[in-house]
Amino acid sequence: MKSRLLAVSIGVAAAATSAIQVAQAPSAEAIPCPDVEVVFARGTTEAPGVGPTGDAFVDALRARTLGKSLGVYGVDYPATIDFPTAVDGINDARAHILATAANCPKTKMVLGGFSQGAAVMGFVTASVVPDGVSPADVPAPMPPEVANHVAAVVLFGKPSTRFMRAINDPAVTIGPQYVGKSIDLCVDNDLVCDSSGRSFSAHNTYIDGGMVDQGATFAANQLQASWAADAAAQPSVTGPEPGPQVAPPPSPLTAASAPITPPVSAAENTGATPHLPTGPVPPGPAAPPAPVEPVI
Repeated sequence: MKSRLLAVSIGVAAAATSAIQVAQAPSAEAIPCPDVEVVFARGTTEAPGVGPTGDAFVDALRARTLGKSLGVYGVDYPATIDFPTAVDGINDARAHILATAANCPKTKMVLGGFSQGAAVMGFVTASVVPDGVSPADVPAPMPPEVANHVAAVVLFGKPSTRFMRAINDPAVTIGPQYVGKSIDLCVDNDLVCDSSGRSFSAHNTYIDGGMVDQGATFAANQLQASWAADAAAQPSVTGPEPGPQVAPPPSPLTAASAPITPPVSAAENTGATPHLPTGPVPPGPAAPPAPVEPVI
């Protein structure tokens, strides 16, 4: 009974906040294979779509990813105070993520959620079925390689372990493939996400308190890092790196600078001294006569 009253109280607080906000149409922008796809689960009692927190997050992220196409998918689930129906959201989000990864492999997904929606998205990333839950009652964890298509996970007001135990549900645990790309944002004293929180009103201050901008900045940085990694992995279009430079051999002498060598005759090829004429040799100076002995 206590846990049900707590869940109802959270629902009443969320409904009171929703009543003073302008009703918004479901936020789902179908762009064939966009550069970025935001998959967002709204909070309890919020109208279908991504909810006010989701809308603010999408706007902030769009402003930080100018030049990139951005699609939005609002997870389809009841989002009522009957918290176990969150399984419907897990099923829907999982199916959309798997379809996007298969059909749009170059699209970078950003997963997000607020309040109950943050729990939904957290469970979607889980690598194992939570303790105490029958595998027959929940969808199987997504294949590990799907994480390669997810650039960031941004959760606002994710229910704490204390809160989940109070409503007899397992704690939300982010899967190991997603931990390094996740941010879990919680306003101080928020009854839902802060394990020592006591304030209902704090749970509805994520937009005005600046945490939506913080989440959008985190997601944008993750996207930029992912795009940079993809670019670095592309093969070079200029070929391999050049090797060390080797000096070219000396060029042959040109006709203007080369010494003129007279043609070699056949006789010279037989062993005659090269470059000397082969005709008669002019006489040199006469040798002195030999001395004559006197006659006695």
